[in-house]
Amino acid sequence: MNNYKDDFEMLNKSLIYFDNGATTFKPKSVVNAIVDYYTNYTANAHRGDYDISFIVDTKYENTREKVRQFINADKSSEIVFTSGATQSLNMIVTGFFANYLQDGDEVLLTKAEHASNILPWFNIKKDINIKYIELDNEQVTLENVKKSITKNTKVISIAQVTNVIGDRRPIKEICKLAHENNILVVVDAAQSIPHTKVDVKDLDCDFLAFSAHKMCGPTGVGVLYGKYELLEKMQPQNVGGGMNNDFESDKTYRYKEIPYRLEAGTPNIAGVIGLGAAIDYISKIGIENIETYVKSLRKYGIEKLSKLNNIDIYNKDIDSCSIIFNVRGVHSQDTATYLNKKGICVRAGNHCAKILKDEIGVTNTCRVSLYFYNTKEDIDKLYDALNNDNILVDSLV
Repeated sequence: MNNYKDDFEMLNKSLIYFDNGATTFKPKSVVNAIVDYYTNYTANAHRGDYDISFIVDTKYENTREKVRQFINADKSSEIVFTSGATQSLNMIVTGFFANYLQDGDEVLLTKAEHASNILPWFNIKKDINIKYIELDNEQVTLENVKKSITKNTKVISIAQVTNVIGDRRPIKEICKLAHENNILVVVDAAQSIPHTKVDVKDLDCDFLAFSAHKMCGPTGVGVLYGKYELLEKMQPQNVGGGMNNDFESDKTYRYKEIPYRLEAGTPNIAGVIGLGAAIDYISKIGIENIETYVKSLRKYGIEKLSKLNNIDIYNKDIDSCSIIFNVRGVHSQDTATYLNKKGICVRAGNHCAKILKDEIGVTNTCRVSLYFYNTKEDIDKLYDALNNDNILVDSLV
């Protein structure tokens, strides 16, 4: 695969960046698209009757169509722009399921989910039951999903790829099983969409959420996908300008059609345009090429780091785009501090999955999350830095 580091200003700073699961760097084409909006045609969307506003409308809606094609949705009106996967998941829960679920209904999650796919369910003001699908070696199996389903199960909300272990769930098979039991499926695709082809029609999921910034796009913008007939039943969580047709002093009002009724206020126009540029950039490289390369790079990383006798790797045998490890006797954040002094960025902590410790028995870890602009040379430098018996002492110096 080509070396894409020249496309990223941030990678021309003698920096080795392994925190792509948190956010990715932005290529020049994405930055340029955002700067172009702010310098050449700044205007609001869907509001102006002048030329630069028409340009904004066109670029904004073109991105919606790009997203539709990227995830193979049935129609562009099934694409709702949000501030990110967190807002998308909250909107799905509070805008749809808070009304859909009844007392005694059951929601299936896993303890490996990101906080954004657990806490919103806690906030439903009904007597619903939350159950956690049992993990098998930290992974979800179709058999364990089957065992978890009861007559009261109404929704399964699950990440396609987890942000800690990085395992890939059999989403297509889970959706088929769920629909056979009249269960809806919500998919958190924040970690999967940067690395693998996501086809919502093939998966047959009911809702799906992801963020732009994890796939070379800007922060502050994301996508909520939903089957049109379900989006039609969603209650807007924000009301105001841009989402209504009219309203009167007697409290009568009419909302706009989907998706606009779910996008109140001035949207993150620059972010949406940046997302469109990110999709163009990723598509030019090829998502299949990205997946193949990152898998190969991770294999090299596992083989290399396994030679060290001072670290424990927790997801060695899992199909993943990340490497989760600890240096023995050293807190993960001390390890990250030490690596930072070597110009290497890794994530340390619980990675927003605070109850996963119940399954893996470890509260905090270091995460190396890889992307297509990482190289074997980056891995070699990580190996050299970790090949040190005095990491704790050196982290404090």
